Amino acid sequence: MTARQTIAWTTMALTFALRGDAAAATLQPHTLQAWRAYVAATEARIARELTAPQGFLVSDFSRDAAGIRRAVSTGDIAIAKLETLDARGKTIVVADGSIAHWRGAVLVRGVTLDTLLSRLQHPPERGPHPLDVVALRVVDRRPDHLRLAIRMTRSAIVTATYDTEHAIDYRRYGAARVSSRSVSTKIAEVEAAGTSAERVLPEGEDRGFLWRMNSYWRYEQVPEGVIVELESVTLSRGIPLGLGMIVESTIDRVARESISRTLDSVRRLYGGAATRVAAVS
Repeated sequence: MTARQTIAWTTMALTFALRGDAAAATLQPHTLQAWRAYVAATEARIARELTAPQGFLVSDFSRDAAGIRRAVSTGDIAIAKLETLDARGKTIVVADGSIAHWRGAVLVRGVTLDTLLSRLQHPPERGPHPLDVVALRVVDRRPDHLRLAIRMTRSAIVTATYDTEHAIDYRRYGAARVSSRSVSTKIAEVEAAGTSAERVLPEGEDRGFLWRMNSYWRYEQVPEGVIVELESVTLSRGIPLGLGMIVESTIDRVARESISRTLDSVRRLYGGAATRVAAVS
């Protein structure tokens, strides 16, 4: 079987599996509890990195920190999969759910950190919007804080539309470094979006493709512009029984492409044109 055939077969199997029992995709209390434990451990590690005497980007604390910075400086989008372990170094089990955890970095050339932050904190409600964003509204804006309402569409194995809200907080670390934390406070899937039959489903009672989404951003001024790094953590329904190892490769491919599109969109909106994508383990 060729690689293309494998991807096609896996996509078909996953699509049928998810469509077949979509009504059973309900966010369970124990799944949400595991998500909170994973986020707490992740944010504890992020806090340590952001206050470390050396390093700033997530990748600065990896084994190939220098190589990743070189790749980003030449125009690559450096992407890697992450996993947060518990205090004993063990995997955090998420029963009836699945966590996708990735990071990626891109260089936005020819822009200053202050200019980029001003544009990020004052997003145009009429567009242009980042990829996957259908509509955006600023609900609340205070110094270093935003609350946004976003209708987004995710198209991968299947297409889903969501009405979401996000609380975003920014923090400075001197003149050249800033971090932000974006937490979803609402994710509601929209059935038959854009039609007369449109209906917003109850949160946590939908097809289960996206239940929670946290985004941790780091921005660093460098001579060429600003390095923008995204660490994304999302919660979705568990992988159907019998499809585990087969489906994981497809899910990873979709997640990698999503991170790449998001960062390339940032570069296109605020800087130069797209270039290459570098996979970093």
